[in-house]
Amino acid sequence: MRRRPRRPSRKRPLPRLRPSRRQKRAGKTQRTARARSSPDRTARRSSSQVQVPVRVLLADDSPHAQRMGERILREEGYEVVTVTDGEAAVARLDEVQPDLVLADVFLPHRNGYELCRYIKRHETHRHAGVVLIAGLLEPVDEEEARRAGCDAVLKKPFEASVVLETIRPLIDRARFARGLFAESVPAPPPPEPPRPGAAAPQKPEIDPEAVRAAVTLALDRSLPTLVEEISEKILIALGH
Repeated sequence: MRRRPRRPSRKRPLPRLRPSRRQKRAGKTQRTARARSSPDRTARRSSSQVQVPVRVLLADDSPHAQRMGERILREEGYEVVTVTDGEAAVARLDEVQPDLVLADVFLPHRNGYELCRYIKRHETHRHAGVVLIAGLLEPVDEEEARRAGCDAVLKKPFEASVVLETIRPLIDRARFARGLFAESVPAPPPPEPPRPGAAAPQKPEIDPEAVRAAVTLALDRSLPTLVEEISEKILIALGH
């Protein structure tokens, strides 16, 4: 008789071993130690979450220049506010709190030199970088720009690489200076809490008799005149 061939035995998978309580506690302790050993990673993550975006004020009366400049700046992640004249730029400074101002030299109402001079002499906004911009064939008075405190000059049409290479160090410097300025300004003192036992201010008492007397006196003085005026109007209306 022929023997039947044996079937290959199937290997059963080994059962998974669950970690014991002691192993779980050891793993948790190791994770905690790793987290404590790298506090700079946590600090970098928390600081990046609260980092304020760069704000740029772009002042140019050319719609094409505004579109080009805004596109370059927004692609870099900057917040951009655009205005078309120098007076509007001054009016928006407190609202925008810009890190950088790009101003056309020939702005209406207040040109780029005047706007730059105003910003650099302002107590709050003097830390902002100011870049004057002009057309390719438009003249720029370099001496006037220097006296106004201008940080750089850019020519239009804008080239993204040139613009970013020019403004990045100015933005870094402005944000660093603004941080030092904010630390040097003392915070306003908190309002004093009410003293215990201090009585709340009371409303003055009103004497009803005094009010009636004042009203009566006013009527006595004005009543004859009112009667005369009313009588005259009635007579005119009746045709007498």
